[in-house]
Amino acid sequence: MSRTLHSIVSSLQRSGTFINSLIAALTICGQQAFSSFTFRCPCQVGKNFLYGSAFLVMPALILLVAGYALRRQMWTITGEHCCSCAPGRRRLSPLERRLACLGCFGITGRAVVAPLAWLAATLLTGTYYECAASQFASVDHYPEFANFSASEREEILAGFPCSTPPPSDLLPVRDEIVLLHRYQSQMLGWILITLATITILVSSCLARCCSPLTSLQDYYWNNHLQNERQLFEEAAEQHSRLLITQRIKKLFGFVPGSQDVTHIRIPSCQDWRDIAAPSLLCMGDFLQGDYSRVDEDNEQDTSRGIELKP
Repeated sequence: MSRTLHSIVSSLQRSGTFINSLIAALTICGQQAFSSFTFRCPCQVGKNFLYGSAFLVMPALILLVAGYALRRQMWTITGEHCCSCAPGRRRLSPLERRLACLGCFGITGRAVVAPLAWLAATLLTGTYYECAASQFASVDHYPEFANFSASEREEILAGFPCSTPPPSDLLPVRDEIVLLHRYQSQMLGWILITLATITILVSSCLARCCSPLTSLQDYYWNNHLQNERQLFEEAAEQHSRLLITQRIKKLFGFVPGSQDVTHIRIPSCQDWRDIAAPSLLCMGDFLQGDYSRVDEDNEQDTSRGIELKP
């Protein structure tokens, strides 16, 4: 891959607009495939509303929960800023709290993309809404329904979304009610899209106005967090492999892939207890060794620079 193409791909991966558009497109495609293969309106009184509403709302809720759960920043903010159960936790500055709130705001904005895309696509299609609202249509002004009781009207209306044709005299009524429900559903879809667009625009403006960082500082901070995560994961993996190699060699007398297996040993019960003990994590009040983005030794002297030594 050329350097120009790699730069374009990297910029697209970091672009929030591109990622949100990709999530929305995948959600709409999934909704179309999902409704084509799985949705079948039961066409029964009382079941149409529950079935259509479930297909309209429940996937959106699942996508919302998944949008929060799949965001790694959500768990980072929860563990570092929200949970106070761990002992020895340092106090957060007001700036860090504001950045954490803005981080939650950004996570929420990304998490609601898929649910909004699902709701907008389903409402514009109109299939779920038509099934859910079929039995509640008002037909008092149609003379064809004058001789039917209320329960009979509901049964007839509940069967309108199905492919089974009604009596010939009710075909024009069915076409009008289907068009009415399609109109209502699509109007709700466009209203939802309009409100979501306005909310996103206003929220983005407010987030930038309330942010304690300038645009350049925000760009630098985002790159800092990404580089920190990447380098920390690489160092943690290398450190963990080296440490585990030493502990395995101490336990068994050799390491995997070693040609010298003459000093093999049988682990004792105490050896198994020692290697299984979670002794790597500093959980006490007076233990040191936890990783933090803020150097606690330099918190009192923030004006002092950082010296890089080879």
